Amino acid sequence: MTDPVHPESSLQAAFLRHDATLAPSNRMPGDDDSAVYRTLLESTKAIPWKIDWATMEFAYIGPQIEALLGWAPSTWKTVNDWAERMHPDDREAVVNFCVAQSKAGTDHEADYRALTRDGGYVWLRDVVHVVRNDNGDVEALIGFMFDISERKRTEEKLAQLQRELEHLSFHDSLTGAGNRRMFDDVIERAWSAALESGNALSLIMVDIDFFKSYNDYYGHLQGDACLQRVARVLGEAAGRDHFLGRFGGEEFVLVLADTEAHAAVNVAERCRTLIAEEAIAHVRSPHQQRVTASFGVGTIVPTSRMDRTAFINLVDAQLYHAKENGRNRIAAVDRAGMQGEAFKSHSR
Repeated sequence: MTDPVHPESSLQAAFLRHDATLAPSNRMPGDDDSAVYRTLLESTKAIPWKIDWATMEFAYIGPQIEALLGWAPSTWKTVNDWAERMHPDDREAVVNFCVAQSKAGTDHEADYRALTRDGGYVWLRDVVHVVRNDNGDVEALIGFMFDISERKRTEEKLAQLQRELEHLSFHDSLTGAGNRRMFDDVIERAWSAALESGNALSLIMVDIDFFKSYNDYYGHLQGDACLQRVARVLGEAAGRDHFLGRFGGEEFVLVLADTEAHAAVNVAERCRTLIAEEAIAHVRSPHQQRVTASFGVGTIVPTSRMDRTAFINLVDAQLYHAKENGRNRIAAVDRAGMQGEAFKSHSR
């Protein structure tokens, strides 16, 4: 990550200005520079360094490095020490980037995790200036290392907050299932994928039977608890491969990508069975005084002539067909592989 304007760049510029006025452009502290200049560089939190391009050896590194990482300046001999003291996950990308930029003579910056002597890691930002000789050839690299650990912690906190906000915006706060906004996104992407691949797409719509009566008898708090239990059961039945969303009220929806009709009906049957096994008491239900649910199932292989919304409405109609025929059952429709023919439907 590179900030458009940050103190590192300003400090680098100041350092280069001092370098140009107080010493030749390729000189660093330790090369007979004045005591004032050395004190200036070694009193800042930024860690100055210089690498000779021909030998790839450190000509200088500020003593602040030992306080930050625990490694004495004398242990920083070559660029291999720099690379080896970098987090393995960062090493290849950062080294390749810095080498390429340096060969091209381009000033650059790189963020990475540096190994401390006690085995921990500190986030550093290297700000690098490429020094050329009179012939235009790369002669040295000079720059500063900055401890950006606190910045990284702040960025991670902000990223975590962003993830939480995104989660809240796409999930139902009561049940944890995806919300209607997320369903719209998932079904759109699943439809497009099925249209491209020619694979079947299935949809299951679920409605808890007699839920108004449940709320009237047990109260809304217990009704909320019921919704949470049903959502958990549906999530178990759907597994990680399928999307579960709360469609509204006591209605849920499952999107089953790459799923044929018989497999979709099996998932619905598993949902129905698990809800029954949950044995949630419902004294106003005629189905053994337990909470049950009705299911509408649809399967389709989309074509460019088909409409996604019409398919959703078709599955919703199957759900109401199941409810009108006694509830606690499955009504399914299969249009997979059919082109304009009548839908096949059946109930369980």
